[in-house]
Amino acid sequence: MQDTETKEMLADLIWLNAVIATELIQITENTSAILRKSAPPASCLTEHNALRETALAMAEKYRPGTMLSQHLTKHQ
Repeated sequence: MQDTETKEMLADLIWLNAVIATELIQITENTSAILRKSAPPASCLTEHNALRETALAMAEKYRPGTMLSQHLTKHQ
């Protein structure tokens, strides 16, 4: 495999893992809200937002301009 191909593959994998991570965070929050019948604790929401931002920064570093940022702003 060429060095360029390896870099592209790794960039794709980093981006995909960031997407998966942010979706899992959202699923966790939604599940928590359903089970509690209320929003997750504020401390969890704050920590989850920081984790999302970290994942987004990694994704944007290697695949800028994707829909991930726009999608994440729609999460509730």
